[in-house]
Amino acid sequence: MRMTGRLCVAATVMAALLFGAPAYAEVGVDQALRAKLPKEILEAGELVSVNSGSFPPYEIVGDNRGITGASADLTEALGALLGLRIRHETVSGLASILAGIRSGRYQLASGPIGDFPERETANDFIDFVQEFVVFAVQKGNPKSIRMLGDVCGSRIAVMSVGSAERVIRQQAEECLMAGRPAVEVMSFPDQPTAILAVRSRRTEAFFSSQAPLTYFVEQAKGQLELAATGERNGFENLYQGSVVPKGSVLGGVVLEGYRRLFDDGTYAVIMKRWGLEGNMIKAPGLNLAGQKAP
Repeated sequence: MRMTGRLCVAATVMAALLFGAPAYAEVGVDQALRAKLPKEILEAGELVSVNSGSFPPYEIVGDNRGITGASADLTEALGALLGLRIRHETVSGLASILAGIRSGRYQLASGPIGDFPERETANDFIDFVQEFVVFAVQKGNPKSIRMLGDVCGSRIAVMSVGSAERVIRQQAEECLMAGRPAVEVMSFPDQPTAILAVRSRRTEAFFSSQAPLTYFVEQAKGQLELAATGERNGFENLYQGSVVPKGSVLGGVVLEGYRRLFDDGTYAVIMKRWGLEGNMIKAPGLNLAGQKAP
């Protein structure tokens, strides 16, 4: 039985992963798509992709400063499709990422970064996952946090400048207005530092995206657990993706590139490799915040 082109690519990618080869090893260059790249990128022969290095399993920076994870694999597959080298740059925190994109220092933030209407005024998001926001707490959930409204009187860790910080601060105000104990919001520049605050009992919970929290809980060897799963927790249709400057030509190229990687099965193989099946969406989209997913 003959395989179709898409099935053949997907099978080859899966085989590459099983034998330890990168997911993008068999992705060929799309010359027509490559021709749409901005001139300066074509001349440089590389795409500069920025990350925070602290959003597992999407982004994981090792001791040798090399980066692995689902986003790293997806970005490398995009580079293979466009015939470009990917130069990964790691900075501290979301604010530095977005500032670097605005200034033109970096051409792409691999992400995924939360897509919200207010962020779309200065950036374009090529969304490729759906995310959920929950809590990582001490084993046994001693503060009985089962939904967002249960945080009154607790010390809650969040990522600085992130959407979860905005939501938890709004909830803190609601606690005070209702005459309930105050929430102490503690902001951290990266995920590992925030999760360490929970493990060391400086805070009672870390409020963040479910995918990285699941990873950290698994790494904690029974010390932590997830809480308030299955709840909206202040968010509606939370999509995340890669970021490019607003209105840039590169945005259209990345979107089309992601579509090709979705269609040929590379995206699915990468996501499943990193245990992210529950975060997959049917197709990538531009600025999906507030819209129905494709």
